[in-house]
Amino acid sequence: MKIMISVEEAMQRGIWPQLLKMFGRDPEEDFWPKEEFILTEDQAAELNLIPRA
Repeated sequence: MKIMISVEEAMQRGIWPQLLKMFGRDPEEDFWPKEEFILTEDQAAELNLIPRA
C-alpha cells in the first residue's frame, strides 16, 4: 500500500521536517501546498500516520 501526503498536510501534522529529511529534500526549496509525497507503509508508520503492522 502507498500513502500520499501533501506538503500542507505534513505541515499541519508537524511532520514536515521529518518528511524533508526522509526524501533528502532541501528546506530552502520552493514547494506547492498541494504537492504530494508518496510514502511506503513503513515510511508512513515511521511518521506515525498509520499503526505498525
